Amino acid sequence: MAESLIYQELGGPSRRYWKLLALLGVPLALGAVAYFYIEHYGHIVTGMDNQIVWGMPHVFAVFLVIAATGALNVAMAASVFNKTAYLPVAPLSALVALALLVGGLAVIMLDAGRSDRLIVAMTHLNFSSIFSLRVVMYDGFMASVALYLWFMLERRMNRYVRPVAILAFLWQLLLITGTGLEFGFNVGRPVYDSALYAPMFIAYSSAYGTAVFVLVLFAVCGWEGRTVSAESLRRFKNLLGMFIGASLFFTVLFLAAKHELPGSRHVAEFLLFNGGVYTALLWLGQLGLGSILPLALLLRPKVSRASLGAACALVAVGGFAQMYVTLIGGQAYPQVLFPGVVETSSFFDGEIHPYVPSLSEVLLGVGGLALAAVIIAVALRALAVLPARLDPASGPQA
Repeated sequence: MAESLIYQELGGPSRRYWKLLALLGVPLALGAVAYFYIEHYGHIVTGMDNQIVWGMPHVFAVFLVIAATGALNVAMAASVFNKTAYLPVAPLSALVALALLVGGLAVIMLDAGRSDRLIVAMTHLNFSSIFSLRVVMYDGFMASVALYLWFMLERRMNRYVRPVAILAFLWQLLLITGTGLEFGFNVGRPVYDSALYAPMFIAYSSAYGTAVFVLVLFAVCGWEGRTVSAESLRRFKNLLGMFIGASLFFTVLFLAAKHELPGSRHVAEFLLFNGGVYTALLWLGQLGLGSILPLALLLRPKVSRASLGAACALVAVGGFAQMYVTLIGGQAYPQVLFPGVVETSSFFDGEIHPYVPSLSEVLLGVGGLALAAVIIAVALRALAVLPARLDPASGPQA
């Protein structure tokens, strides 16, 4: 199938391209400065402490990681499920997935503390820890997607695209399921401790990744002055709407399950009613801006490029809100050390732990976003991954 497609590099004037890289270099440089600042003075200069150990950088990082797995869905629809309408943009889908993952992993590594000793953690794996197994999951995903991208673009290897795509698809499921279970198996945190995190994160991944991919595609089309056909808009509208609906379904199911189980009802009440900023972000950010409003835009009979782009941007905003509620809210909620027993001490027992992210944390996270954008921009200029035509129905392009 790929033999009938012609791929090309990103066009446009060189001066405009270098201006784009210079613009992206600003948040990238600020992220590097933030990293060295935190590395020099220690995490004491951040809002994190021994209760909130995953701060704002992890909100960016985990969003990028799960969006990376979801961004591959377009390529998998073409190569695994034979949806040939998505075949022209399959290489771009793989590229966006790789770039997002690298950006997310960079933030995780730089936020870990003593990042100079990270090689020790990578070479001495504790296979009984799902956190340690993430190294294997990340490496396998990157390798399988890179191999898939190579086979797509190298005509001599086109015959092997489907087997490699199946491998990438299975590793995609493994990575996002493992990421969800990092929270679901964390029984020490009442907000976590639910196997629903696995399917819920698969739905989140699909929605966030598809939204980010469509935004990248629209940016590329805008850069080159390309039009997007009504049929392409309809396909992406339906795909994104399905994933948003699945995300909303699992979110409601998760909250309902927490509320119906007597041992976790207090968690649901915290998230839904009395969690302060976390309740506001849940209702206004994740559910309102990130789910209900995009669905309202997508359920209209006709969708325009502007409305679809707005829906994608809203999904991304809701994704950051969801990550903040999950990561920060899950740690801020007090742990139950001795069920059925009231314990008191001077260390915030039974209290919602305060957390205010510092500017350096935000800049480090934004630097990860900028790194992903720079990788996409450089790769698009250096590699022929953009289709000459977006619609394969236009006929053979060989």
